[in-house]
Amino acid sequence: MRRVAALGAVVVLAGCGSGEPSGPQEVTVEAGPQEVAVSPTQYCVDGEGQRYDARPPVIEVSPDTTIRLSVPDPVAERGWSVQVFDEQLQEQLGEVDVDAGVAVFDEINTSDVVPPTFYLVVVEDKGGECGEFSAAWPIGFVRAGGAGGGTATAPPPG
Repeated sequence: MRRVAALGAVVVLAGCGSGEPSGPQEVTVEAGPQEVAVSPTQYCVDGEGQRYDARPPVIEVSPDTTIRLSVPDPVAERGWSVQVFDEQLQEQLGEVDVDAGVAVFDEINTSDVVPPTFYLVVVEDKGGECGEFSAAWPIGFVRAGGAGGGTATAPPPG
């Protein structure tokens, strides 16, 4: 199992591509019996970086549950990563790169992240029509039985 590597700097969410649907596409997250469609907080539409007021979903999860993330084919083709953030979406705790061409990633477990409340942010690789701007899909998780930690209800960073 691949573990999340700790990083100190917040990475700019970046990237975009051509020949894609004119509206934002969703990412699907599965954790145990739950399956949630996630709207992006930013997305490339017709060569323009767009930001949305979409509120990230927050999913209550059990310890040791596999998190399965599925992205649209154009995102998989370009490449993407999963960034791990604290409960306030302020401090990046780590990042896992997903190989280009892979549309489903299931190598993160709810117990891999130390704080019981955290966010995973699916981030499309930069490039394409929007240059340094990219799609980003944040998802909050609250692990049952965790001690301390705050809440996963903060709005995404602007």
